[in-house]
Amino acid sequence: MWLVIGLTAILLVNLFNQKTETHVPMTYSQFWTNVESGAIRKVTIQGGKVLGFSADGQPFATVTPDDTELIPMLRKSGVDISVKEPEHESLWVTLFISWFPMLLLIGLWIFFMRQMQMGGGKGGALGFGRTRAKLQEEGEVKITFQDVAGIDEAKNELEEIVDFLKDPEKFTKLGGRIPKGVLLAGAPGTGKTLLAKAIAGEAEVPFFTISGSDFVEMFVGVGASRVRDLFNQGMKNAPCIIFIDEIDAVGRHRGAGLGGGHDEREQTLNQLLVEMDGFNANDGVIIIAATNRPDVLDPALLRPGRFDRQVVVPVPDIKGRRLILEIYGKKNQAGRKCGYGCDCPGYTGIFRG
Repeated sequence: MWLVIGLTAILLVNLFNQKTETHVPMTYSQFWTNVESGAIRKVTIQGGKVLGFSADGQPFATVTPDDTELIPMLRKSGVDISVKEPEHESLWVTLFISWFPMLLLIGLWIFFMRQMQMGGGKGGALGFGRTRAKLQEEGEVKITFQDVAGIDEAKNELEEIVDFLKDPEKFTKLGGRIPKGVLLAGAPGTGKTLLAKAIAGEAEVPFFTISGSDFVEMFVGVGASRVRDLFNQGMKNAPCIIFIDEIDAVGRHRGAGLGGGHDEREQTLNQLLVEMDGFNANDGVIIIAATNRPDVLDPALLRPGRFDRQVVVPVPDIKGRRLILEIYGKKNQAGRKCGYGCDCPGYTGIFRG
């Protein structure tokens, strides 16, 4: 941008330095005739150019050959003669002035294309192709399995993933294979997102979180680019967890768009399928997705090698709801007396009452 500003300033200076007087072109024969008749009052000779003023004050310009009789004739006619050194205009300056508009457009195009490829900086206005996933570094997630209650069966199924993230070599030495993707299916509000955070907190690994709707934009190819960038970031921080919330926003059955506005969503889904089970190995990157509509997902997402493990997160029963109330009651009422005046930590006094 500073280069563009400098070039613009040079062009403006050259434009303002040009003479504002407009000299009427005159043939050399007419110039001689006017000199002989005394109609020329003043001339300025600069190289092969002759600039001057006629007796009525009109400026004129002509080009003279190497004529040895010119100066004697001008002196004989009483013309005021001035001589200037010829201007040696640089070839580079001439080319620059003539090509400046095109160079400016090319420079701006290159600048915007580089900003598009680089994402315009983190969170920049032109960062269409960069992932919008939020990264929580190792140890930043403070939620563990102790903060999750009422879904013990789901927690037991996910303990294997926590063990793998803590010590992946133990599995690889024995030839074990960890699931690449885990799909958490359940009604809204059953704790799917909390369960994914608990896995990251237990394993103490980086945790990427993004919504399925953040992939798709109005620009074609943006969703696929964000998927690639997300997995590249995951490989740099492996072992890690990538959590995609509401994956049904991008993972619905293909072919339903009939070539309309859903083509971009299908391209994003195809890129997600390739990244999860393609030629590139994403070892140490575990994908956890959550949805409350598993029936609308594309079958390719649910086949072995991708989301090959589905964990149902049910609505907690009465016992689970009591455990949930005790957990949050201890957090909110720790050190305070309950409504019954006893010194119990939290709402446990309600159950005793």
